[in-house]
Amino acid sequence: MKVILKESVRNLGNVGEIHNVSAGYARNFLLPRNLATVANEANTKMLNNQKRSLAKKIAEQKSEAEGLKKKIESISAFTFEKRVGGNGKLFGALTFNEIATELSKKGIDVDRRILTSDRPLKAIGDFTIIAKLFTEVEAKFPIKIVMDEKQKEEMKAAQAKAKKAKAAKATEEKKAEEEVSQDQEQTENQSES
Repeated sequence: MKVILKESVRNLGNVGEIHNVSAGYARNFLLPRNLATVANEANTKMLNNQKRSLAKKIAEQKSEAEGLKKKIESISAFTFEKRVGGNGKLFGALTFNEIATELSKKGIDVDRRILTSDRPLKAIGDFTIIAKLFTEVEAKFPIKIVMDEKQKEEMKAAQAKAKKAKAAKATEEKKAEEEVSQDQEQTENQSES
C-alpha cells in the first residue's frame, strides 16, 4: 500500500515522501495516528500543491536538528559510574534511557530511541554515542564509563583484608614448621641419649 507521510516516521521517512508499506502497518499504525494518508490520485495532487509548505516544514525541522546537533556536540564527555565485575564488564549495561536522562539534565531533550552506539555499552571505557536527529543529520558525542567509587573502596578493602589473611596464614605456617622442626630435634636428642 502506498502512503504519503504527514510526519517524520522513524525508520521510514520524512514529511511529504511517498512510501510503499504493508497494508497492516498502514491500517494499524500510520493511518490511525494521522502520520500518513493513502497515496491515491487526489492525495497525490494535493501533495504536489502543498510541496512549498512541506519544503518549508522540512527545512524547519532540519534547521532545528542542526541547532540541536551543535548543542549536543558542544557538550564535554559524560561520565557514568557503574558497578563492575572482576573482569571489567558491567553488571548489566548502560542504557540509552540513562544517557537521554543525562542529556535532559543539560537542557537537551532527545528521545532515547534516536541514540545508538558503535559497540555495546557493557564495559568500562570511552564510547561514542550517535544521535540520529534527522535524515543526514547525526550528532556524535563522547561518554565515559568508570567503576563506581564505593565499589573501588570495597575492592581495596577486600584486597587489603586478603593480603593480611595471607600474611597471617604464612606466619602460622612458619610457626607450625618451626614447632615441627623443634619437635623433631627433641625426638632426635632423646633417641641419642
